[in-house]
Amino acid sequence: MTGTLRLTALPDLPMVRAGDDLAALLQAGLDRAGLRPAPGDVLAVAQKVVSKAEGRSVPLASVTPSAAALRLAGETGKDPRLVELILSESVRVVRARPNLIIVEHRLGCVMANAGIDQSNLGQEGHALLLPVDPDASAARLAARLGLAVVITDSFGRAWRRGTVGVAIGAAGLPALLDLRGQPDLFGRTLQVSITGFADEIAAAAGLVMGQGAEGRPAVLLRGLAWEAPPLPASELIRSGAEDLFR
Repeated sequence: MTGTLRLTALPDLPMVRAGDDLAALLQAGLDRAGLRPAPGDVLAVAQKVVSKAEGRSVPLASVTPSAAALRLAGETGKDPRLVELILSESVRVVRARPNLIIVEHRLGCVMANAGIDQSNLGQEGHALLLPVDPDASAARLAARLGLAVVITDSFGRAWRRGTVGVAIGAAGLPALLDLRGQPDLFGRTLQVSITGFADEIAAAAGLVMGQGAEGRPAVLLRGLAWEAPPLPASELIRSGAEDLFR
């Protein structure tokens, strides 16, 4: 790693709509900021604009709740149509209480409400789902823009309050950095150290993106360095065999 990291939000990005050429919008933002891709650059992009461009917004009026959705909606007080979408994006319900459903998403993430969001959509009565394949989405953007891309989302964490940015898609960089076998400061060989590199990038970008009305869904991080081969964000998901809490 280098000793200095610079984060720059791309200026004046328009509201993204279904079918928009997101890569072109991001390239225009880079151009406005006078930013040309350089070694070690990473563009962090909020999941919301990726999902919008990919047409993942669903009108709730088009959703018919199942019996399971109706039961869970009764337990949680949520709109049964929204619960149906949550269940359709999930492989299991982990926990539920009034106004909250924790699920294992089909992508492997354990998260609230399957990552489905209704804020900052500009479409009343719609809900926004995660991209179908965030790693593939990141790869398409990376190929068009000529730099590494991390797609970020805000997650809560078990046993800790508050949300932080995490990577749900990555391309052009290693989502994980395996430091095992390397020496520490005093020459002791590291035995278990594996860094969630893409998650660290997402969390750093979140400080600039914000969580409300900031309107800064893309942040360029400059000053990173790595030598490991690319790994997608799906590698961040702990396998069932390694999970001590199921």
